[in-house]
Amino acid sequence: MATEEEIIAGCKQEKAAFQEKLFQLYSRRMMAVCTRYTKSRFEAEDIFQEAFVKVFKNINTYHGGSFEGWMRQIFVHTAINHYHKNKKYQEQLDYSTVEEVVPNDDDIISTISAQELLGLINQLPEGYRLVFNLYIVEGFNHREIGDMLQIAEGTSKSQLAKAKSYLKKMLQKHSISEQC
Repeated sequence: MATEEEIIAGCKQEKAAFQEKLFQLYSRRMMAVCTRYTKSRFEAEDIFQEAFVKVFKNINTYHGGSFEGWMRQIFVHTAINHYHKNKKYQEQLDYSTVEEVVPNDDDIISTISAQELLGLINQLPEGYRLVFNLYIVEGFNHREIGDMLQIAEGTSKSQLAKAKSYLKKMLQKHSISEQC
């Protein structure tokens, strides 16, 4: 079994066998990234393919550190670019001021599976879902998110607050339906 370093070196030499190994090693994790940023499997697969092409095309720019982190950045940015290209087809939500609403009911979250939680996150409106994923999952700050999505920093904050509020309501509904 080749090490990650050997696989990367083989990919830098454009050897198909090593490209296949890299694909096998990371495809599941990177597909999970793609599905967090889209509403459909079809869109996620488009982003996935485009991002993997970028990984192979730009692998010579990788010079150490977390390779998975380097790849994840490519996948996230590809998903954001996809969002921008298709933005005219999506409803945009823009709120200048919103109260921060943080769910305090951690017990609700402990009663559902990770898969159910991902399903609920995927039900968020587009803007909410993007900001939620970038802030909560990827760890970007609101200024960075604003730059990526071409929105105001305040809009990023309000989208996150709305996403949390929306998720809290969905979790409460889920909890109620589970008890019936």
